[in-house]
Amino acid sequence: MAHDGQDMALAQAPVILDDLLALTAAAVPPVEALMEKAKTSVRGLVSKDGRVSAGLIEAHQTAAHGLAWLATYAQSLREMQRWALALQEQGKFGETEQLIHQIAFGEYLWQIYGGIQMNQGEILRFQDLGLSQEDMRGMMEPAIQTLTQGGNTQAARTRLVELMQEHSANITVGASGLDEELEMIREQFRRYAVDKVEPYAHEWHLKDELIPMEVIEELAEMGVFGLTIPEEFGGFGLSKASMCVVSEELSRGYIGVGSLGTRSEIAAELIIAGGTQEQKEKWLPQIASAETLPTAVFTEPNTGSDLGSLRTRAVKDENGDYKITGNKTWITHAARTHVMTLLARTDPTTSDYKGLSMFLAEKTPGDDANPFPTEGMTGGEIEVLGYRGMKEYELGFDNFHVKGENLLGGEEGKGFKQLMETFESARIQTAARAIGVAQSALDISMQYAQDRKQFGKALINFPRVSSKLAMMAVEIMVARQLTYFSAFEKDEGRRCDVEAGMAKLLGARVAWAAADNGLQIHGGNGFALEYKISRVLCDARILNIFEGAAEIQAQVIARRLLG
Repeated sequence: MAHDGQDMALAQAPVILDDLLALTAAAVPPVEALMEKAKTSVRGLVSKDGRVSAGLIEAHQTAAHGLAWLATYAQSLREMQRWALALQEQGKFGETEQLIHQIAFGEYLWQIYGGIQMNQGEILRFQDLGLSQEDMRGMMEPAIQTLTQGGNTQAARTRLVELMQEHSANITVGASGLDEELEMIREQFRRYAVDKVEPYAHEWHLKDELIPMEVIEELAEMGVFGLTIPEEFGGFGLSKASMCVVSEELSRGYIGVGSLGTRSEIAAELIIAGGTQEQKEKWLPQIASAETLPTAVFTEPNTGSDLGSLRTRAVKDENGDYKITGNKTWITHAARTHVMTLLARTDPTTSDYKGLSMFLAEKTPGDDANPFPTEGMTGGEIEVLGYRGMKEYELGFDNFHVKGENLLGGEEGKGFKQLMETFESARIQTAARAIGVAQSALDISMQYAQDRKQFGKALINFPRVSSKLAMMAVEIMVARQLTYFSAFEKDEGRRCDVEAGMAKLLGARVAWAAADNGLQIHGGNGFALEYKISRVLCDARILNIFEGAAEIQAQVIARRLLG
């Protein structure tokens, strides 16, 4: 009888909550109030003599990083509410969007109350932030109780997946909230990915092959490498939001293809922000057209994220040129590129970021037989699990020649500051790539769950399978809105290092969760190399590491929040 009663209760449970937008609007202020309490509490833990202490932040790392995650959740809910209200105003807040909205609020509010999933093995709870049971009472608001009890239910998730099957031709699950022009760009790049990337990506991955030059040439014709470069320098002068859409859809086809533009984005950003007029006029048109392919050469074997400690040195000669000596590692697409944005130490008396300079170091592209033909430069491939289409390399420099005119900005000691100015764009673009990878996991897993029959029915008809698919779709939308918000802030010229960091932090976790759940839906087949989900899992894993590991990202966000 109890079992029958449970079935009846489930059948009678409302799928969409009444007055949903009023409920979600009422849920945001208590979360913001809790955020302020947490900030005050953590600031107390990490301050000495009225100032935030780097040593104390490290000593209380769980609290500091947890604050970053709580802030990310608070911002995510704000952006979801903004998205929902805008769609309602446009008459586009349909059943799919309403379900995504209520499930997102139901899940994230519960996690805030019971434990935020920083990753699959670390859960943040209130006491980690120095908060008490009394502080938790702020989350007992009626709207929050209604959303946590009725927002993310099995019935809601099941209904969302039914709608996903009915509207499978749509490019996104639910309206993205972007304008018509950006959606036209999305459609163009989705078509390209379906035709020219997805059919070949898995073979490129399995054979560990470079993405064909033909693809690079086609992307160049479509404007990918000059997307955000100003028109006066041969680019399209489009928004960072357009960069997000392009990166999202290309990465959905294959993260390697979606990442081809990343190095161009970083190089162009460096030159736009810190280059001389002559450097802008010379390099930007070449980068925009893909006549010149750049690579970023920053990381060293013993420094990792600690760029201020790098040891590669640049010595100025009597002609005003430089000789570079040192070692670099994890250099993506190093072999067949033409120029390196290379960070090196020009002041040997320093041991921190102040003595670093950025160079536009020219090199000759290599081939399979001789990947690094330029004198003074050697390299070897690093074999990797995923993220393969451009290859990773270790590089060695021994009196490598760089023209004096290729010192970025024409001034020594500015390299670290110049690099910092690119972090916002790079992290926004990485968040977009993460959304694309997560969407790829959903695409592949949804199709498999529909096709695969077990115990007399398709996998998608089992609630725990459909729930996984539903949560993928919901979290992709949450990460998407957070990423678009950071892009809009960047486009408006506002500082957005915190917002970009949050988007990257959440996007990377969402991508890994989607890939992991996607493989689980495949069962044993997912562990076989022949199935695409195995590649997506490997590709997803790197997102939590590059462009700032999750821990570094949380540290940066926390430092900014605490002021």
